[in-house]
Amino acid sequence: MVPERGFPYSEYQDRLQRAQAYMRNAELSALLLTTEPEFRYFSGFLTRFWESPTRPWYLIVPATSNPIAVIPSIGAALMGKTWVDDIRTWSAPDLTDDGVSLLIETLREIVPENAKIGLPSGHETHVRMPVADLDRLKIGLGSRYIAGDNGIMRDLRMVKSPLEVAKIDTACQIAGRAFERVSEIAGEGVSLETVFRNFQILCLEEGADWVPYLAGGAGQSGYEDVISPATTAPLLKGDILMLDTGLVWDGYFCDFDRNFAVSKPDGKVKSGYKKLIEAARFGLEAAKPGATASEVFFAMDKIVTGGKSQSGAGRLGHGLGMQLTEWPSLIAKDYTVLQEGMVLTLEPGIEIEPQRYLVHEENIVITTTGARMLSSQAGAEIPLL
Repeated sequence: MVPERGFPYSEYQDRLQRAQAYMRNAELSALLLTTEPEFRYFSGFLTRFWESPTRPWYLIVPATSNPIAVIPSIGAALMGKTWVDDIRTWSAPDLTDDGVSLLIETLREIVPENAKIGLPSGHETHVRMPVADLDRLKIGLGSRYIAGDNGIMRDLRMVKSPLEVAKIDTACQIAGRAFERVSEIAGEGVSLETVFRNFQILCLEEGADWVPYLAGGAGQSGYEDVISPATTAPLLKGDILMLDTGLVWDGYFCDFDRNFAVSKPDGKVKSGYKKLIEAARFGLEAAKPGATASEVFFAMDKIVTGGKSQSGAGRLGHGLGMQLTEWPSLIAKDYTVLQEGMVLTLEPGIEIEPQRYLVHEENIVITTTGARMLSSQAGAEIPLL
């Protein structure tokens, strides 16, 4: 059953209450949010207009009241359809004062003197406004000052609500249906760029809103890397094709891949592929509440490297949700404790021969009793095209 689009206001009110509890502990009078996922997390403001770097967007989360949007006037109509009712706008772009005075005025209104304003500042964060405007903002705040957010946004977004999980699950099912149709578009003699283009069409036909991420590779007995753009090179007998998609449904990503053999694979490929499937199974079994991200890493690493902890990709999985990759990382030194509601990718990789790799990825959610697959689990044998 496909979930309803959007969220009820109660979802945002719950997020706000949890954030404000964290803010009290961190002695923050407000959060200042400038990036799309954080902005949308509290507001529900879903638009692809963020692709344009011209205009900055600001959302203020006060310690004791509802969020305030300080945004370009072009976004007022859409913002008015969200639950946010305090919407302050300016005509943008303004080459001399692009919303900074309005932002300063708003923050000075709601934040007491000598109080802290939290701005996400940890790993995987950035500030989406010109440096010169940020400097001007700091000066304009007077005795109020900007500090880090104490990891609040990371902790909030890392654990998904059941409604969020349902959207990710829907994205996974769409991608799964598209992967089942790969034989319609791929085979010996078809160029990789044609496969990429047509696979995106399959994703859209199966219900994706858009496909912002598609990567992969192809080569004899494996591929050199998993991030290069597709080329005009045709698929050849003996190639292994991998497609890795991050499609979006209602603002939430899936992120998993599938491998295909253009003809009967050789023994090295069969053996390596079975190891990847086994590694993902071990990762699934290790991923349970109270375990750490590093424990899941070691469960998979033991299979693919024999415990050498040497991943060419740097990690064997990551968080997933409103972004293609989120906190945590499945690496040896990430001791994040897994909790019910976390959504992760399991992404073991193996070197078949020098500079030839296979990578396999699945999506899971942590439940009270362990982990549940969101992607349709791949079989032990690599599919043939």
